[in-house]
Amino acid sequence: MDKGTIKLCYRKIIDVNATSAWESYLFDDTYTEFLLQVQNYNANNKYASFAELLQSVPEAENLHFLVSAAAFGYVKQLNNKVPDVTNSLGRLFLPFENFRFEIINSHISDKSKHRVAINFYTDQLRWHDTINNQLLVSVPGKIEDGEVLTDMFTMQPFLSIYSYKPA
Repeated sequence: MDKGTIKLCYRKIIDVNATSAWESYLFDDTYTEFLLQVQNYNANNKYASFAELLQSVPEAENLHFLVSAAAFGYVKQLNNKVPDVTNSLGRLFLPFENFRFEIINSHISDKSKHRVAINFYTDQLRWHDTINNQLLVSVPGKIEDGEVLTDMFTMQPFLSIYSYKPA
């Protein structure tokens, strides 16, 4: 059975509780970049938090993009595989097409309040079926010996179907 095509979005939140080296480095470097870039919008340190700054200086919305430069190299290290989402064999398998970096909040004098998210958007996947609590999908064009190669995975927190196109 072919249900159509889907694109998924996985939201990875990184904060002071980062557990892997990759997350820790990304956390540190995005905080450093935040401190550097925030000066353009908060020259006299009138605002302590990113939320306060956004309320008073709408142009500070640009900080999402400006700070994302510090995350770009780390995202590239993922080799276009969505982190944390594994197939039923325990392997990373989900290719992503693009990502969006977001500052959830931060603070100019309290690094522990720095919190960012990276939203990973997958390439188009063919959704073949749902078996129990797992989705059976394939990457279009991924064929070996005339057979479509598939992956099964369980939906998890922060992973959602971003778009759907019926068969």
